[in-house]
Parts: sequence; C-alpha cells; structure tokens
Amino acid sequence: MNSRWILTAVAVVAVGTIGVSLIVGESGKAKGTQPVASGTKEGPACKPENKANLEFTVKDMNGSNVRLTDYQGKVILLNYWATWCGPCKVELPALIELYDDYKDKGFVVLGVSADDDPETLRAFAAEWKMNYPVLVGRDHEDLLDAFGPLFGYPTSYFIGRDGSVCGKHFGPGSKEDFEKTIKALL
Repeated sequence: MNSRWILTAVAVVAVGTIGVSLIVGESGKAKGTQPVASGTKEGPACKPENKANLEFTVKDMNGSNVRLTDYQGKVILLNYWATWCGPCKVELPALIELYDDYKDKGFVVLGVSADDDPETLRAFAAEWKMNYPVLVGRDHEDLLDAFGPLFGYPTSYFIGRDGSVCGKHFGPGSKEDFEKTIKALL
C-alpha cells in the first residue's frame, strides 16, 4: 500500500514538472527575460495596452500601508518570491545591487513575498540586508494573480514609467539579466 502512494507521488511530480516545462517554454528553459511586447536591440518596447494594474494597497514587512500607485512614474521591477525559495536567494544579491545602483534614477524593486508573515520577512530581510521595499503578498491573491498565474518563484515583471508591463523574467536572474532591461526603461 505504501509503495502505491510513493509511485503516485512520483507520478504527480513528474507530470507537474512536464506541465510547467510545456507552459513555460521549450525544454524547460524558463529562465530569461521575455519582452511582453516586441522589443529592439536597445531593449523592450512597451505598449500602452499592456498597462500594469497597480491599484493595490498592501502592508510592507513593517506594517505600513504601501500603495503601488505611488510608484507610478518609476521603472518598477516587481519581484514575486518567498523566503523558502532557493532560486530566490540566488538572485537577491543582484536585486540589492541593482536597487543601490539605480534607485536615484527613478528605479525601484518591489519584493512581493508570496506567503511569509511580517515577522519572518523582517528577520530574513535583516539577515540578507535587503534594501528595497518588501511587501506582504500573503492573503492578497488579487496581487499575486494581477499579471497572470505564477508558475514558480522567483518571477519578476518590468513595468515602465508609463505603467506598461514591458517584460517578464521567470527564474533567478543575474544583475546582467536585469540590467539591460532596466537601462532600456530608464
């Protein structure tokens, strides 16, 4: 009886992995920045019809209300992640460095934690020296689904100054992965 449950669990994981690979891209190559609209060599092209829904007010890890509309006019890297996510930890140093490098030029990283409580987030952010706003996405399914289904973490969206969604990156990104798009949008 136990071996049947183990085989069932293995089959479910295999089907799930294959399903995500088919949804995300050929051969499971999910990693990479993909423009939402067609782009040029200089970077992504943003179309006004791809407007981001920023009509959300959520708490940050310190309990303050954060209105996403307050960031309109900035280039936003909206990063969905979780503290338990290994690939999320891989890209954290790049996000911290990018925020440091470009925050004075009209750029912001908004980290939306998928399911962690504020206390866990504060401890994690202190340990990792996170320097950008960390938002509590827990209990905000509307925000977690605002740009389509999330097939895994981390998933990042690039939002231009005009509020257009200009690109999406699935999987951990390096500074170089993100910087090209950020520079094109600034």
